Amino acid sequence: MRTYTHYRFARLLGQCAFVVLGATGLATQAAAAYPDKPIKMVVPYPPGGPTDLVSRGAAAAMAEVIGQPIVVDNKSGASGMIGADQVARSTPDGYTFLANASLHVINPHIYKKMAYDSFNDFVPITQLAAVPLVLVVPKDSPIHSVADLVKEAKASEAGLNFGSAGTASAQHLSGESFKGVAGIRMQHVPYKGSAPALTDLVGRQLDLMFDSMPSAMPFIKSGQLRAIAVTTAKRVTALPDVPTIAEAGYPDFDISTWYGLWAPKGTPDAVVQKLAETAKKALQNPKVKAQYATMGAEPVGSSPQEFAAYVRSEGKKWAELVKQANVPLQ
Repeated sequence: MRTYTHYRFARLLGQCAFVVLGATGLATQAAAAYPDKPIKMVVPYPPGGPTDLVSRGAAAAMAEVIGQPIVVDNKSGASGMIGADQVARSTPDGYTFLANASLHVINPHIYKKMAYDSFNDFVPITQLAAVPLVLVVPKDSPIHSVADLVKEAKASEAGLNFGSAGTASAQHLSGESFKGVAGIRMQHVPYKGSAPALTDLVGRQLDLMFDSMPSAMPFIKSGQLRAIAVTTAKRVTALPDVPTIAEAGYPDFDISTWYGLWAPKGTPDAVVQKLAETAKKALQNPKVKAQYATMGAEPVGSSPQEFAAYVRSEGKKWAELVKQANVPLQ
């Protein structure tokens, strides 16, 4: 026998369901209307670096697909953490998102204190590209091969110096890893991004650099820098005549970097999905494909779920590389 309490409880359940369905409907309507104003893509490095180059190419094509301007905002500093923190603190409505490199999952293994959590304060959107690193030296350097590099390093009392885009960047860890496997001394010189490091390398203030191909390729093509080797297990299409470090006698050496997009935690799933689909279509644009090819970057365009799984696996991989390279906590 139903009592008044039963009816009252049933009515309350109905009201709750109505509220939930109503909220879901509003969220769906909001996602359907998205975007209705310009979108900001935060790049946490200076203009001209690999993250900036890869991201700008994608941003321009994404804007055409989604029907709103995507403004690239360079917020550099602190190994990419200043820009990332800005995005982590932004309103999770899809109008601000982060374009970052694999350093996003490296930083947690380097810095004791961070203002945000790389894994839990962001929602993975998509992987934009996979990119090998290339070992480069000034055009008039006596180093013409990996063997030459090892010989020069062992003959130098002070050791050679190598630049990077910042402490614990993929460039830094590649140099530290090679130093370890080759048994040589090299001094790391961190910069605030690849662009200023490459400028000093061209000016011979540095001996060498393991750099991402998008930023190094213009200097290689112009003849200002000489490509010695690539860091991946296989040669790359953009530099078919450049051997791998593995071919030079270090068979287990295989390091590459990558670039992706993240939204702040709490961004609606429908908005994240729309951004991912937009990026995927943009990466199929012939102009983007051609631009990426000249940089040695391979477009990806994964789903949010695929990228989330990849981010987790890469976090574990880079944690091991940091440990092997014996990089001290900052």
